[in-house]
Amino acid sequence: METFKSNISNIEFPESEKILASTIRHSIFDLIKKEHPKFNRKQQLSISELNKFRQKYLEKVLLEEAGELTSLEAEVLQSIENQELITANLLNDKNAESSFGQHLADKVASFGGSWRFIIIFGLFIVVWMIINIIFLASKAYDPYPFILLNLILSCLAALQAPVIMMSQNRQEEKDRERAKQDYMINLKAELEIRTLHEKIDHLIINQQQELLNIQQVQVEMMEDIMKKIDK
Repeated sequence: METFKSNISNIEFPESEKILASTIRHSIFDLIKKEHPKFNRKQQLSISELNKFRQKYLEKVLLEEAGELTSLEAEVLQSIENQELITANLLNDKNAESSFGQHLADKVASFGGSWRFIIIFGLFIVVWMIINIIFLASKAYDPYPFILLNLILSCLAALQAPVIMMSQNRQEEKDRERAKQDYMINLKAELEIRTLHEKIDHLIINQQQELLNIQQVQVEMMEDIMKKIDK
């Protein structure tokens, strides 16, 4: 198998991984030049080494735009480097089991904010009043103005309110987590698009270089043919 030696690391790589410095984008070439001042456009490196500098370039862009590399951006860059899907972590978070208290709070909030609860509790209040006014008129355990019923309603509201707030806080945490995941996915998509542009530019430049080489070979062949004709 044919190999070549990288002018950056002096390590031999397969010929298929060779990248000419002349085909590298200026912004990335400048980054390489900072770390390896002797590197020039006539030299070469491997595609794996170029990808490392592309990664550093993305970090540099983020630092310039945001001022500092946040944990979310670092996680996105890490997922790009490891070729992982952020949605996989998102699914793992969704599948995480909630505690009994959180599950109960969600159930109470779901039932307490439904027409089913309103109808059932409305019927309960009406039945309570009918029993104490009509059936137990002389021996009512909660005569008008229904002080015991008011106490029950007050206790229920006092208990239900914090439980619903717990569920709302949990929903807000889910919304914040979902927004964070959306931001990470959008950021990764943007970085992937930038990397894709880099690769497309490299392919175009490389194809142009190949076409120039083919044209030069054809010109040389034509010159040889013309020389033979002249003879």
